[in-house]
Amino acid sequence: MSEKKVGLLEGFKAFLTRGNVIDLAVAVVIGAAFTNVVNAVVKGIINPVVGAFGTQDLEKYTSCLRGPCSVDPETGRTGGIEILWGSVLSAGLSFLITGAVVYFLMVLPMAKYLARRAASQAAKEGVRETMEVSELEVLKEIRDALVARRGQA
Repeated sequence: MSEKKVGLLEGFKAFLTRGNVIDLAVAVVIGAAFTNVVNAVVKGIINPVVGAFGTQDLEKYTSCLRGPCSVDPETGRTGGIEILWGSVLSAGLSFLITGAVVYFLMVLPMAKYLARRAASQAAKEGVRETMEVSELEVLKEIRDALVARRGQA
């Protein structure tokens, strides 16, 4: 029974120390922290701009599917079938705006940075390769010169 516990513990340890698990945990933590930044941009900048063209509270838009949509003051129940299409529109716009903020403020700049870094690394590799080729040419010339001297002696 102790062998099975050791095997389980070793497997769990291997699972936790795998790089992708730790990367995923870091991504979740950073994503949660970044959510506050994105929400602040959406609420502080984007929603007022959208509100300038219409209303800031899209959730107030509703339609009545059947019967009069009226609220009974005594029970608080709504008569009829109310379609809350404003909340669906609000959620869709919020998703699109959040996606755009994440893409334009995080993904695009990071992609440009990584492309510049890869180009710089490729340039360094090209210089290193050129140096290796030129060293090989010098070594070949030395070898040829030594062979030529042996032939003369």
